[in-house]
Amino acid sequence: MSIRLYKAYTPGTRNRALSAFTEITKTKPEKKLIQKNHRNKGRNNRGVITIRHRGGGHKRRYRIIDFKRNKYGINGLVSSIEYDPNRNARIALINYTDGEKRYILHPKNLNVGDTIISGSGVPLTIGNSLPLDEIPLGSSIHNIELIPNRGGQIVRAGGTAAKILAKEGNYITLRLPSKEVRLIRKECYATIGEVSNNDAFLVQSGKAGRTRWLGKRPTVRGSVMNPCDHPHGGGEGRAPIGRSRPLTPWGKPALGMKTRKKRNLSNAYILRRRS
Repeated sequence: MSIRLYKAYTPGTRNRALSAFTEITKTKPEKKLIQKNHRNKGRNNRGVITIRHRGGGHKRRYRIIDFKRNKYGINGLVSSIEYDPNRNARIALINYTDGEKRYILHPKNLNVGDTIISGSGVPLTIGNSLPLDEIPLGSSIHNIELIPNRGGQIVRAGGTAAKILAKEGNYITLRLPSKEVRLIRKECYATIGEVSNNDAFLVQSGKAGRTRWLGKRPTVRGSVMNPCDHPHGGGEGRAPIGRSRPLTPWGKPALGMKTRKKRNLSNAYILRRRS
């Protein structure tokens, strides 16, 4: 993937940096693999805002992604690489030899015409999915299951990959993209390779309107609000927050306060916290 930079011929192009979409080979999605995607835009069943800064945005149709990769032993041909508005990674359309079509997350360096397969004992090539116990140490993997047969739940964002550090007993030690080191059952499946679109973090909208197209509404600092709206609000001119520490709009500590449950059951599997 590459980033397209613009000359400043309008205010909206001054700081614009967008994806060049050079890897996309097909523009219209597969009809049988899409469904309606009604987004609540931050409102509950009464229309009350429960999540701020959401609303508007272009309509999207959800692409049904195969995170389970449970077509064991059946070869699949990469038919096309497509854009997905619901994630920052690209997706690949796979035509299996039994006639079924599925979308998967597109791994980096997997090209149209390549063949992939999933299951135990399959070759160790990019795009293949197999149990963690059969993947060698030091390999980069993505779309990793946390519970066997549930489907990949972690390492699915554009440009991310985890690395296998050790194998001991029934557990595999992984280093995740957040630098967290964690144990996962050896029966869990993962896909070899790195997720495509590793330049997704370099994208800059360039103007507020493009951010609104994505369904994001403006965010305002608490210090410019009134006291009834935010703990930091009020005062004359540019006043300090007037509290012993920064607070959220609901009065809870912000900026550095750990919010993870201390008795979380998954604590036993985390060897080193994310940085």
